[in-house]
Amino acid sequence: MRIVLQRVKRASVSIDNEIYNQIDGGFVLLVGVNDTDGDAEIDYLVHKINKLRVFEDDDQKLNLDIHQVGGAILSISQFTLFANTKKGNRPSFTEAGEPTRSKQVYERFNDKLADTGITVKPGVFGADMLVNIENDGPVTILFDTDNK
Repeated sequence: MRIVLQRVKRASVSIDNEIYNQIDGGFVLLVGVNDTDGDAEIDYLVHKINKLRVFEDDDQKLNLDIHQVGGAILSISQFTLFANTKKGNRPSFTEAGEPTRSKQVYERFNDKLADTGITVKPGVFGADMLVNIENDGPVTILFDTDNK
């Protein structure tokens, strides 16, 4: 799995010009799944994201996790994280997971994140979405379970 995490002041996802979900502070997760991903990758990422200390404490040090600041997560599926750009100018997406299975992995990931007590608001898997992000910091972290 690959995840781009951005710390945000606020974020929303719209479908057909209607806001589908939104958060006021926390993380936006852009989530890519491939065919080899399963429970081990989900558990690893849930642990890392749940404990990630990238919010400022009273001394302006990145020392607090999402629970300590009362943040939420907007989770957006994004198969394009598996784009291969080695040849030509048109990316190949053959490394992205098969959609039906990827949707199941994405939903299990969101459910396990929510089980930690974090409010998780998803986008719609496979939909054409407009994601508005007010990046805070900016703080952007890349997770790739092939490089853990």
